[in-house]
Amino acid sequence: MTEQSSATLATPTVLPRLEGLGWGLVGIVAFSFTLPFTRVAVGGLSPLFIGCGRAVVAAMLAALVLSIARHRRPAAVPLPSVAQWARLGIVAAGVVVGFPLLTSFALVTVPASHAVVVIGLLPAATAVVAVLRGHERPAASFWVFAALGAVAAMVFASLQNGGIGALHEADLLLFLAVLLCALGYAEGGLLARELGAWQTVSWALVLASPLMIAGTFAGWLQQPPHASPAEWAAFAYLAVVSMFLGFFAWYRGLAIGPIAQVSQVQLIQPVLGILWSALLLHEPIGLPTLLGGLAVIACAGLAVRTRLTRKDS
Repeated sequence: MTEQSSATLATPTVLPRLEGLGWGLVGIVAFSFTLPFTRVAVGGLSPLFIGCGRAVVAAMLAALVLSIARHRRPAAVPLPSVAQWARLGIVAAGVVVGFPLLTSFALVTVPASHAVVVIGLLPAATAVVAVLRGHERPAASFWVFAALGAVAAMVFASLQNGGIGALHEADLLLFLAVLLCALGYAEGGLLARELGAWQTVSWALVLASPLMIAGTFAGWLQQPPHASPAEWAAFAYLAVVSMFLGFFAWYRGLAIGPIAQVSQVQLIQPVLGILWSALLLHEPIGLPTLLGGLAVIACAGLAVRTRLTRKDS
């Protein structure tokens, strides 16, 4: 039996897919606490300080890890090329700067469970960006379900704010956060195949650190922290896990891929987020939240599945 024999392909094909999904699941479980813990942290810390400060702490950890790794095995952690630095800028803009800052400001005025439903658009948004980035031609139903997911999220947000069309400023921030995060997820997944999973998020954090340091100082001066131990603990989780360690697993899963399949794991994040909001924050989870969450998750799932069916056929 030669190395090219088709009889040897079953295990190598199946195991990497399971491994990719497994790493993706670990990352999503870590991320599922992000919005509830952000809601906790804004009780005693300014949104600007939270959004920037968590990235500064994560960047310090990233710089330490990169320094140690390059000292021990320089060839294993090469410096990104000029083109890769430009792509790292997209990752940084989405997951280091955009998503943390926008969600921090939004969660000052809306419950975490509300934000979780809107952020439930992320799987479909990631799939859309991956389609555009990969110049694919998915079936028309893909675009239908992606659009329905966006409509479902907007209707949910409007109804909770008093009627159709009554979108709150916080909801606009959340929609923009979804768009930026989807860009960062898709580009980061592709870069992770070239630079490595932890290397990608680490370089993105280092790249964004000057801006985040300035923002942290501005947030501190604007609203000096008066946080309780629980609020500082929530901030620590956001910095160490949501902003750093979670991406080790998430980008590793996306790098193993396929990105479209691994991105489906995001569908459990709204469910977990609503659960943590109820258990940890004691937020009332009414029928509108449940129905809105199910509608967004269903549309996102159908969009991703439709794209997979067309691509794999």
